[in-house]
Amino acid sequence: MEYLFLDGVYESLWRQAGVKEGVLVAWAICRDGSKVLLHVAPGNKERYEAWLDFVRDLVRRGLNAPVLVVSDGAPGLIRAVEEEWPRSLRQRCLAHKTRNVLGRVPEAAQAEVKATVQAAYYAPDREVAEMVAAEVLARYREVYPAAMKSFEDDLEACWAYLRCPAAHHRSIRTTNLLERAFVEQKRRTKIIPRFLTEQACLKLVFATLWQASQRWRGVRMSDLEQQQLLRLRAELALTPPPGSAKRELRHVA
Repeated sequence: MEYLFLDGVYESLWRQAGVKEGVLVAWAICRDGSKVLLHVAPGNKERYEAWLDFVRDLVRRGLNAPVLVVSDGAPGLIRAVEEEWPRSLRQRCLAHKTRNVLGRVPEAAQAEVKATVQAAYYAPDREVAEMVAAEVLARYREVYPAAMKSFEDDLEACWAYLRCPAAHHRSIRTTNLLERAFVEQKRRTKIIPRFLTEQACLKLVFATLWQASQRWRGVRMSDLEQQQLLRLRAELALTPPPGSAKRELRHVA
């Protein structure tokens, strides 16, 4: 397993008067380029303790340290990831990040700001990214200070994906694949205003995501990309991928 993606979705429980219950989800891109759903579990509003238990469960089941972990900006999630995999690269989901920035910009200016912000986040290399980011800040810092504070926040993690093989950039800089699965899951659960039990909620979410995962298309993983990832693992002082010691985790247990 090379790339790990973590996200969560919320559903209402009838026995808890409609209180939202978090469902934590993990999926991955493996060494052969396939995309697999790894784990689905209940989580108390994505708090640090819930995420830490979640990721440690993955490790107990044989998950090797990923090259890159992609997530949104939830503080508890970030803390758990950095604690469990301190040497792995951490990537902020750029779709979430862009929405955070635009939420602090007047609607009339959002299209313009979005274009410039994405030019920085989705740059072809680090040098271009830093240059465009400087231009964005110079242009908007005084006009939209709150938006630019959000833009700068955790900026290093917004560019982590640039260290990975270029052929994978589009697939590893957001959690959009899981977001699309969540859209399908929400379409099904919206006809059920509240689940009776946590087990019923988890069962439907898992079934929907598992069905969606069967249609996921893999990414290119040629010898070149595999060698690039091996070199990156060495730079990060990560253990070699499975095949030498641990069995690779490939499915939900």
